[in-house]
Amino acid sequence: MASMTKEKIVILGTGPAGLTAAIYAARANLSPLVIEGVEPGGQLTLTSDVENYPGFPEGIMGPDMMTKFRQQAERFGARFVVGEVVKAELRSSPLKLELSSGDSVEATSLVISTGASAKWLGIPSEKKLMGKGVSACATCDGFFFKNQKVAVIGGGDTALEEASFLSRFASSVVLIHRRDQLRASKIMQDKAKKNPKISFIWNAAVDEILGTDGVTGLRLQDTVTKAKREIEVQGVFIAIGHQPNTKLFEGQLKTNPAGYLLVHSGSTKTDLPGVFAAGDVADPHYRQAVTAAGTGCMAAIDAERYLESLES
Repeated sequence: MASMTKEKIVILGTGPAGLTAAIYAARANLSPLVIEGVEPGGQLTLTSDVENYPGFPEGIMGPDMMTKFRQQAERFGARFVVGEVVKAELRSSPLKLELSSGDSVEATSLVISTGASAKWLGIPSEKKLMGKGVSACATCDGFFFKNQKVAVIGGGDTALEEASFLSRFASSVVLIHRRDQLRASKIMQDKAKKNPKISFIWNAAVDEILGTDGVTGLRLQDTVTKAKREIEVQGVFIAIGHQPNTKLFEGQLKTNPAGYLLVHSGSTKTDLPGVFAAGDVADPHYRQAVTAAGTGCMAAIDAERYLESLES
């Protein structure tokens, strides 16, 4: 039987932003309710080794880090609900959320930390080799490919940024694009073309990522002639963009043209009272666990102050 609960603060998402918000809100005695969403733990659950998060000098597995975050939040009194929000009324007071289970929640404040999902090629070998040579984040995983051959798939600014970053570590970087010219800004194109480590394969689509326990190469198909060929690489970085998980809030919250939630400068406040955004759902630039956690902390503090203002 469906139920309805009333909460001071609800947090959507259990990546670094959501769980950090939960830790801070719980320590403020707000007893936050955290709704896990479709991908508990966020994108870090897809990451094998995390070596750039402060406090873990030996590195830590992404899923293990998220387990520790969650345990810390639970220790201070955060509560967790399995499921996802399928409907949100954010212009009402209190805020109203409907869950996939049929249950509903009324909230005085809401932290949206639903993240952004990397766009993938959609081939089976990509999923099979995720974390074993296939990545969507050069900043996260580039270090593991020292003196190795890597490929970047894409043709926009993100792809060229990834290629440029990877050239610091890899012996060579080949950028593979479906067309015969890049979509990236001219300054980014010029920088990449001057980099002796970066080469280009035009009019090519990935037909298959090769390898069993790790990436050994790519099978490419020419988008014009349909001819296929194989190249040797040890790493593949998919850089065809990210999609912020904001569809639920369309028409209610302001976003940028790419769909990322807009927040007030220097805070996590959205354009609706009591609604805050943290992590990758509002960050098209950095997309790091440590920056997501930082904005999760900010969102919890912003929400706490908002709740205090209602009582004064």
